[in-house]
Amino acid sequence: MKNLTQIVPSHVRGIAPYQPGKPISELAREMGLEEGSIVKLASNENPLGVSPKALAAMAATLQDIARYPDGNGFVLKDAISRKYGIAQSQIVLGNGSNDVLELAARAFLSPGTEVVFSQHAFAVYPLVTQAIGAVGVMTPAKNYGHDLDAMLAAITQNTRMIFVANPNNPTGTWIDKQALHAFLSKVPNDVMVVLDEAYDEYLPDDLKSEAIGWIAEFDNLILTRTLSKAYGLAGLRVGFLVANAAVADMINRVRQPFNVNNVALAAAAAVLDDEDFVRRTRELNDAGMKQLTEGVARLGLEYIPSYGNFVCVRVENAMEVYRKLLQKGVIVRPVGNYELPDFLRVSIGLESENARFLQALEEVLQGR
Repeated sequence: MKNLTQIVPSHVRGIAPYQPGKPISELAREMGLEEGSIVKLASNENPLGVSPKALAAMAATLQDIARYPDGNGFVLKDAISRKYGIAQSQIVLGNGSNDVLELAARAFLSPGTEVVFSQHAFAVYPLVTQAIGAVGVMTPAKNYGHDLDAMLAAITQNTRMIFVANPNNPTGTWIDKQALHAFLSKVPNDVMVVLDEAYDEYLPDDLKSEAIGWIAEFDNLILTRTLSKAYGLAGLRVGFLVANAAVADMINRVRQPFNVNNVALAAAAAVLDDEDFVRRTRELNDAGMKQLTEGVARLGLEYIPSYGNFVCVRVENAMEVYRKLLQKGVIVRPVGNYELPDFLRVSIGLESENARFLQALEEVLQGR
């Protein structure tokens, strides 16, 4: 019988599938643990849970789930438009920001074209590049973050897109606004720059992005956001991108018409107006970041200063430490697939969850 996988294009066969964080239910089955005893600090989720406004909006929508969603997402686009002062024609909605990242790639890339991204940057960038048959060009990181000069130097006549994450996942590094604006001014206008700002809500007010205002200046700028992190809707999968209206129109042409469901549309529109929930999320994150970084420093460990809702901690034998933490019911994220084999990424949790991780880590390091 013919091996049907051989008719799949070689660039698809060569893809290493994205590895999500280990679910609580899976660890419970593997280790014979009670799900309620497990602490998951692996997927950069919001430990506060869901906004009350989002919950109310979801409940009100359930009676209508027999009907297709609004394919244009008017209510959510209207909420985004009012919040950020942009036209609805500039917005593309997606099933999480992963979806809009892929849509941007599908609209502008073709086999053989080149895409520039940084070492240690989000794994989805090379994944969507390879899925299309484009060529990924990875530039070396600088202090675990993007080296913008190296990325500029990597641009050739075949380059069609550059991915930049700010703050970056998994390292948490951040690019100064002035440096980022200067970078954009040097990128050729026929090279699309996708600026992934999934963690912008965790930044202090004076560091928050001004990139939405730059879209009028740079036609080749695509900005992506998610409601999975600070807005607490990871399980619903809602994201969006903002771009020049003509660019957004091209991207919308490759978007599935109902890629965001009814419940997600309603919850996202509601939580965008819940400033109190986002404020409490950031305050909890700031306190948790201090708790975790001071805790690992007391254990004599190094970490990468982070602007997100997670921190990468350097440990010897990182995979062994990861497995031993699992045995203690604590899930973190190994990042060897990001060329960071000596690090574990730890999401910021509730105060009690952070304390549980630090205690378990100390016990593992001491051989207990």
